[in-house]
Amino acid sequence: MTTYIPSITLPEAIFANPAASILLPVALGLGVGYSVSPKSTQKTYLALKQPPLRPPPQVFGPVWTSLYALMGYAAYKAWTTGTASLNPNTVQLTKQGATLFTIQLGLNLVWMPLFFGLKRPIEATAIIGVLTGVTGYLTYVWSQAGVGHLNNWDFSDKERKTKTSDTGSGMDKDYVNKAPEQK
Repeated sequence: MTTYIPSITLPEAIFANPAASILLPVALGLGVGYSVSPKSTQKTYLALKQPPLRPPPQVFGPVWTSLYALMGYAAYKAWTTGTASLNPNTVQLTKQGATLFTIQLGLNLVWMPLFFGLKRPIEATAIIGVLTGVTGYLTYVWSQAGVGHLNNWDFSDKERKTKTSDTGSGMDKDYVNKAPEQK
């Protein structure tokens, strides 16, 4: 379980401002991208064993710029939606998500210099593993905060009450589209 850690979390003003929440990750990503010599990065990339349908190196800059912008916008939407809630638990989960977002952004920014600049593929692979876990947990935390409706997710009409044990002592949620368990 994570908690809101203000000392390592981006300031609230960044999350609350759409331009800042989009431009900060883009600027940091561009800064890191250009700090690790683009020509040597491209040379290292082309020296790697390539899969048959690999994208051309020229695509990575625009794609990653777009991804950083979309990450920033998603953080803005999750922050403004979660902190507008009257439920203190939702606000706390939103702040925890902000800490996780900051951690995943930092991990994203560290990966390129680690792999291409320092030539440390094992450590870069470990970063990808940690990044996957942090991003998955971030998704879970923000979904618990109720920001899943940003994608028009609404499973309330699919829920049904079910018994949790053979004795019928407890009730739990199940989903209509889920096949019943076989005994």
